[in-house]
Amino acid sequence: MSIKGFLQAFGIIAVVLSLFPFVATDYWWMRMFDFPHVQLTILTLVALVVYFFRFDLRNWRDYTFIFVLAGCFLLQLVKIYPYTPFADQQVRKNTAAVPASSISILATNVLQKNEHYDKVVEEIFRQDPDLLVFTETNSLWRNELRKLLKDFDYEYRMEMPLDNTYGMLVYSRLELVDPQIKFLLEDSIPSMHTKVILPSKELIQLHVIHPTPPMPPHDASSTDRDAQMMLVAKMAKESKLPVIVTGDFNDVAWSESTQLFQEVSGLLDPRKGRGFYNTYNANSWLMRWPLDHLFVSDEFRLVKMEVGNDVKSDHFPLYAKLSLEPGVRAVQTATPASQNEMQEAEKQIEKEEEKDRKEKAEGKE
Repeated sequence: MSIKGFLQAFGIIAVVLSLFPFVATDYWWMRMFDFPHVQLTILTLVALVVYFFRFDLRNWRDYTFIFVLAGCFLLQLVKIYPYTPFADQQVRKNTAAVPASSISILATNVLQKNEHYDKVVEEIFRQDPDLLVFTETNSLWRNELRKLLKDFDYEYRMEMPLDNTYGMLVYSRLELVDPQIKFLLEDSIPSMHTKVILPSKELIQLHVIHPTPPMPPHDASSTDRDAQMMLVAKMAKESKLPVIVTGDFNDVAWSESTQLFQEVSGLLDPRKGRGFYNTYNANSWLMRWPLDHLFVSDEFRLVKMEVGNDVKSDHFPLYAKLSLEPGVRAVQTATPASQNEMQEAEKQIEKEEEKDRKEKAEGKE
């Protein structure tokens, strides 16, 4: 095959893959193409540039191909542009945070089989956060962390260690009020919900989730993941308190599901206008994307956000320090969800409920 033929074949593949995220289906083999969007955008640009060296001014097919490939590139670029430093920051930066009204969070998917507990503790020591969120934690991880953190003053705890890679731990120096562990959809997939008292005595609401990824052997569709995200989005929307939602979403920031989550919840994304903050895959420098998220209501400003050091997991930790400033709401308020968006969220929840009913009827529970 000539280089021109190869580029044309690649261009056709790039166009098809770019359209997959817009197809209304939950099948895992289509949803997985949401993930390597940045890589696909770069490859499309490279193909576009290289094709110019083989461009035939007298061939109308070349004009058509360039036009289609350029359209494909622009479509891809529009999706990731908000996560570049060239876009407007959705959460404004605070440069003089009041310590009493601030909270710092370190969220880490530790990788259940990882035995480098000391690496995680080293990162905690380096960041010194107020609140720790751990996902993929079993009883061994809970016991080791309790032992290694005994002198770190994380007095308040929520613990649900599990052996199915969906165990979850929350440790805090700040008082937790009305902590609840819920199983929103399945009795094996927990989520954590609690109010947190800041040193200023102000109260905020925290939600921590880790839904299943849309791929076997976990799930053959994205239905479970999307439904859990929509349930938590509704909780955030209905909260009377400032809200933080964090965890491993098993979804990328620019996907239709995460965008709908943000629209329904009314929460803001600190990454917008700053960068991708890729946390997965820590074992591959090429195939990385943002799977670990932190969303906040419009009362917060961002003091600092960064991807942490390697802790021998397949995820990097995500650290953020936030400042609670209700007075900034007027300059960074999210656009309210439309009626169609709310209906779509309800549809995703109903789809999961229907799936559960069908599985129970077939004796699969």
